[in-house]
Amino acid sequence: MALSHTILTFLSECAHSGYDLGKRFEDAVSCFWKASHQQIYRELSKMEGLGWVEAEAIAQQGKPDKKLYRITESGRKELESWFELPCIPTPIREDLLVKVLAGSYLSRSVLIQQLTDRRSLHQAQLDCYREKEHAFLKVDNPEEHLVFRYLTLRRGIRYEVEWIDWCNEVLAAIS
Repeated sequence: MALSHTILTFLSECAHSGYDLGKRFEDAVSCFWKASHQQIYRELSKMEGLGWVEAEAIAQQGKPDKKLYRITESGRKELESWFELPCIPTPIREDLLVKVLAGSYLSRSVLIQQLTDRRSLHQAQLDCYREKEHAFLKVDNPEEHLVFRYLTLRRGIRYEVEWIDWCNEVLAAIS
């Protein structure tokens, strides 16, 4: 998946500044896609050059003008073309799995500490996602786009739960 398609998806909902898009990444898709503000601005510039988005300069007092980006018809067609492509699983590259593989040859205490630390990281992320889930579940008759956002959040929750369960399984097996 390209960063541009995630941006086009957000712009399908409404116009956003680059800063607003960065906040959307943090709030809406951080469980499966990360992007820095620098990456977002760089991608917006490329997309503007391709004609997928257009920017409107908004004057601000005491600050530089803000650019508000909108998806164009060309951008909508690009998003539709990408949407119809089959999804291919992303290859996994996970250092911790290699460390578990090497566990019988190296320090057991180091591996236990790394598994414990990783479990804590996933628990903290799970707690954050559960807060978002709790807020969503309070909304009566949520708008359709929020339901789809919730479905991606559910995947993030399951991802974190699976990591925690796996860390617990490995720790039980090696302790």
